[in-house]
Amino acid sequence: MPFVAAEQNKCGKCGKSVYPAEERIAGSAKWHKTCFKCGLCNKLLDSTNVSEHGGELFCRQCYGRKFGPKGVGFGGGAGALSMDVGEQFGNKSSEMTNAHHSSQF
Repeated sequence: MPFVAAEQNKCGKCGKSVYPAEERIAGSAKWHKTCFKCGLCNKLLDSTNVSEHGGELFCRQCYGRKFGPKGVGFGGGAGALSMDVGEQFGNKSSEMTNAHHSSQF
């Protein structure tokens, strides 16, 4: 019977083999130590600050900015209110408009 090498797990980011000595585990994938970083700010992650969404890794802060609640009450007070819809984080324009209210008056 010929020798068959064991199948190595592939990195969730680069797709190369991940060996047990260098692996980091998050979500349903294993990652290289150097690939285990935030998809937005590139900060190196560890098990205490990692969040996974759609196969991509984020630090807790960037995850909250991109996928967290939006709108009044989530900005830290009236000084934090803005018309920013988060386009720099890949969010599309806001679904909330006043267009449907203007025809009622």
